[in-house]
Amino acid sequence: MRAAGLIFSNIHDASIPELTSRRTMASIPFGGRYRLIDFALSNMVNSGITKVGVITHYNYQSLLDHIGNGKDWDLARRNGGIKILPPFITAYDNAVASKVYSTRLEALMGVMNFINHCEEEVLVLSDCDVICNVDLSAAIDAHEKRDADITLISAKVNTAAQDLDRKAQVLSYDAEGKLTDLAVYEDQQGDVEICSDIMIVRRSYLQRMLNEAMARGYTSFYKDIVYRNLGKDRFFVVHYDGFFARVNSIESYFRCSMRLLDRDSRVNLFYRRNQPIYTKVRNSAPTRYLPTAKVKNSLIADGCVIEGTVENSVLFRGVRVGKGTVIRNSVLMQDTYTGENVKLGCVITDKDVVIKDNRELCGHESLPFYIGKGMTV
Repeated sequence: MRAAGLIFSNIHDASIPELTSRRTMASIPFGGRYRLIDFALSNMVNSGITKVGVITHYNYQSLLDHIGNGKDWDLARRNGGIKILPPFITAYDNAVASKVYSTRLEALMGVMNFINHCEEEVLVLSDCDVICNVDLSAAIDAHEKRDADITLISAKVNTAAQDLDRKAQVLSYDAEGKLTDLAVYEDQQGDVEICSDIMIVRRSYLQRMLNEAMARGYTSFYKDIVYRNLGKDRFFVVHYDGFFARVNSIESYFRCSMRLLDRDSRVNLFYRRNQPIYTKVRNSAPTRYLPTAKVKNSLIADGCVIEGTVENSVLFRGVRVGKGTVIRNSVLMQDTYTGENVKLGCVITDKDVVIKDNRELCGHESLPFYIGKGMTV
């Protein structure tokens, strides 16, 4: 294959500490049966990429369990396939390499061995906090046709519907797609064109920039590589106009989950032609709906038992909803158990949560009530 992939699994963990205290950003559950890394992996596999490196930091046991040998993404291969790249802090004898990475550029320095041994001249870099279904093969074609050094995948978002943090990069480009400006988001209102943190890079160019970064002590990919060389090197933009969401807080995670209840959003994300989203296959029984069950506008995975009322909610595998229980506008992760006569509103439960009988918990759309993994209420 002409391209290889690199996925950053931990870059944005600090943005959502509630869900990343025991896992990586990449392994955050989403949409009833997926993990966030599924979108980055599927985007690459659907584009014909068969060699993918996943850069890890810490807390990656659940990530290893989810990925396994990569067979669910057709990446269990003799040549290429998926490779877990743990932190390697002694790769180079300088100030940056003397600590575990905290930025995208530092992470790339730690996996220089993988980059140097890639036979592919094109690398696709992707973060895991982005939820989208993008045709990377078309973007790679444009990258090669333009003889670009870096091609950024951009998306247009409305600030009223989606919160942006200071890490978001607002960009501008001309009619030919050439990048003309790049700046940190500063409370602009309305529609904003931002970088999706998915990019295509010429491998030889990346090697040269990483060597320069190590020599000069650079730490920021956008500020020290892209912005510093803007106008001198060949930087281009490819616009993506499908479903796009970024998880940068517990509130944005809740809002992204609720967007899946809209049929058009689901179709745009999961049912694009020849672009399925793959995930780890678990063989479980269908969900049981007992005579007392009432379900409205909800996304419910396999293996659940529903006796109560579920409205406008996302339920993962193995959730139990007791008799007389009412769940509205909530996200219940795998194996959550709710007893009888429970009332939940705007609640996020992590895995293996137990909520006993007659409990009432309520949050708000702007501040959902979160219950940590394995807790009993």
